[in-house]
Amino acid sequence: MNTRFSLYGFLLLLSISSCSTSENTDEIFAATPLDLEIPQLFQDRILPPITSPTNPQSVEGVALGRKLFFDPILSGNGTQACASCHNPQNAFSDEQRFSVGIDGSIGTRNSMPLHNLAWNYNQKFFWDGRAVTLEEQIFAPVTNPIEMNNTWPNAVASLQSQSTYPELFRDAFGTTTIDSVLVSKAIAQFLRTLISANSRFDRHLMGENILTPQELNGIEVFMNESKGDCFHCHGNPFNPLWTDNTFHNNGLDETFADLGLGNVTGDPRDNGRFKAPSLRNLAYTAPYMHDGRFATLDEVINHYSEGLVFSETIDPLMKTVAQGGVHISESDKADLKAFLLSLSDESFINNSNFQDPN
Repeated sequence: MNTRFSLYGFLLLLSISSCSTSENTDEIFAATPLDLEIPQLFQDRILPPITSPTNPQSVEGVALGRKLFFDPILSGNGTQACASCHNPQNAFSDEQRFSVGIDGSIGTRNSMPLHNLAWNYNQKFFWDGRAVTLEEQIFAPVTNPIEMNNTWPNAVASLQSQSTYPELFRDAFGTTTIDSVLVSKAIAQFLRTLISANSRFDRHLMGENILTPQELNGIEVFMNESKGDCFHCHGNPFNPLWTDNTFHNNGLDETFADLGLGNVTGDPRDNGRFKAPSLRNLAYTAPYMHDGRFATLDEVINHYSEGLVFSETIDPLMKTVAQGGVHISESDKADLKAFLLSLSDESFINNSNFQDPN
């Protein structure tokens, strides 16, 4: 009798203990779901954003990713953060032509701005498209010898040794054991929240303000194939992304020191092709082009007007290359510039949710 009672009691306690552990585990692992705040303009005009089924957005994940983005702890000597080359005041780009790494090494490409990344439908990131998800894009800068110049084991050890980070990872992902995959997931969650959709032109489309006559003529120049002819690569007013997110040789060079997409695919037909950047926030993202060669927007417009250079892989869309460009008038250049600047979103660069929380 006593033996049976003891065995029954043991099994009962074990059952209670298992239920309790299960309940506690569920409670610990339950991050708070967070939907992206999709602007009405985007809902009306483009497809839904791309999110990761293996990395759902959460309040805790976004907060962790934001903290990591601004923390220099990921770099080899603890001096450089993601935000060092992707400054919020520059629409998450770099005002320098080439960013400088932790040991003074200088890169060869201009830092790309970061906004509306969840709508990159072809899922190819960097100027040359070498990363195929937003999460994958985050791995490279940490170990790049001319950027953060660290190893992931060292970066993870630095995070693991901090008093705050293990608990933050537990809140976001249910574990205090940090690894590079969870770091990339957290930062990707934060980057997906960087949505820009409140420029003067956006508000014009929503009927909230009216553009100037100069800006309105600039749209006509932008859309006119015999003038600016810009819309083939950068879209039209029905595409609020202002990029086709694909790769083009836009007539910068006759030969290529940087092969761009060709260096990734190995196909010589891709040599000199680079991702078409969004035209949003041009007021904040100078210098321009993949190598930052143009310091001003006027130089960019002049390139397409009279500076195109032929090469074997020139994009067929650059159909006026034989004449050096479209040769638009000085007044049309000024109007086009005014329109392009109307695509800049001051509220985006000043959004308190996108600033350094540290």
